[in-house]
Amino acid sequence: MRKSKLVTFALVLSLLLPFSVMAGGKQEKEGAGAAETAEKVFTLGILGPFSGPSARTGKEFRSSATMAFEAIDWKIGEYTIKPVWIDSQSDPAKATQAYEQAVVQDGIQAGILNWHSSVAVACMEITAKYKVPHFFGFGATEVVNEKFHSNPDKYGYWMYKGWPTPKKLSVNYVQALEDAIEEGLWNPGEKTFAIYGEDTDWGRSFGKGIKEQLEKAGWRMVAEDYFPIEQTEFYPLLNKLKGINPALIAGTSTAPPSFSSFIKQADEVGLESLIVADGLGWVGEWYKLTGTSSNYVIDQIPGWATEAGKEFAQKFKDQFGIDPSPSSGGLSYDGTRFFIAVARKAIEEYGELSSESIYNFVKNFVWEGKWSFKDGIVMSEYAATPETVPDPVVGKGYYIFPVLQYFDGEGKIIYPPEWAVQKLQVPSK
Repeated sequence: MRKSKLVTFALVLSLLLPFSVMAGGKQEKEGAGAAETAEKVFTLGILGPFSGPSARTGKEFRSSATMAFEAIDWKIGEYTIKPVWIDSQSDPAKATQAYEQAVVQDGIQAGILNWHSSVAVACMEITAKYKVPHFFGFGATEVVNEKFHSNPDKYGYWMYKGWPTPKKLSVNYVQALEDAIEEGLWNPGEKTFAIYGEDTDWGRSFGKGIKEQLEKAGWRMVAEDYFPIEQTEFYPLLNKLKGINPALIAGTSTAPPSFSSFIKQADEVGLESLIVADGLGWVGEWYKLTGTSSNYVIDQIPGWATEAGKEFAQKFKDQFGIDPSPSSGGLSYDGTRFFIAVARKAIEEYGELSSESIYNFVKNFVWEGKWSFKDGIVMSEYAATPETVPDPVVGKGYYIFPVLQYFDGEGKIIYPPEWAVQKLQVPSK
């Protein structure tokens, strides 16, 4: 009897076991399939001055980046892009704190964009510490380049600048002025100049670059003054400059409230010097801020030269209710789309989207001049070579800004000659 029961139990067990194994196998396969189809997420830091004195620029950054990612439904390959908005507040210390928090707490795997040079110099320490590749930061100062080249293995994570060193572009101002003098369009008398600007890495880099270029062309500096980025009261400085009466004053600021105040107050005190105001037009509402005080002012910004650029500008205004500037909205849109293209190529080349694959693609292909981005709306081509990195290649067909002069809210190109729509004009005294 016991033997019969044992035989029966064994028979039942032998019949049930295959079904159990099959069921278990099916569950394992279903589990594997679920894992394989789980959403892949790539966390991206987007750095900009979203509050503080340059918040208007930050608004263009955020809006442009949003437009670029919305166009691809926030997806690159199989990866959903999760944005982390890092607010620099135009302050290096606050920016580094926010960036480190984005790495440690939010887990960003790469970063893009940035406005201020001083913020770029500071945040290079964070990207180096955590080996987070950062792409298309606008901090132009040569200090970024010097730091990069001091130890490329460490600081090379600040991978590609969205703005070259100031002297690579400011030389066009000097050439435009020299051409005007040679043609008899302007007689400055004694070639004297004064430098002004915000007291930041950017402001001093621009001042240093154009100062050297003017002196090389035979000009003599009579004053050099820098001020806090948030300053809006300039009457003492401008009255001093009026007393010196240089033929030219040249400078820059990245804060619209500060720069517009400088230009309006220069007009109010009756400053007769020709003014180079590099970056006055970096926000779309610059003319609303300055009015006719900006007439005759010289600046250097790109324009909406293509139909794609004009279409972007109109769509931007329709969606966000403000006019974008090519220098901030346009370039940040191009920079974001450049990153998207890099990310796609990184997946294609290395099989995944990660910090390492982005770093390796930029290092092995972008830095070496083997691949560039040719689908921008502001510049024809964004490229680099071993000689220019981390700067973009500058020149016709690549990264170039025309020199223009403002009249009633419109910038008229005066240099280079092949693009010029009019000659330099000097206000009558």
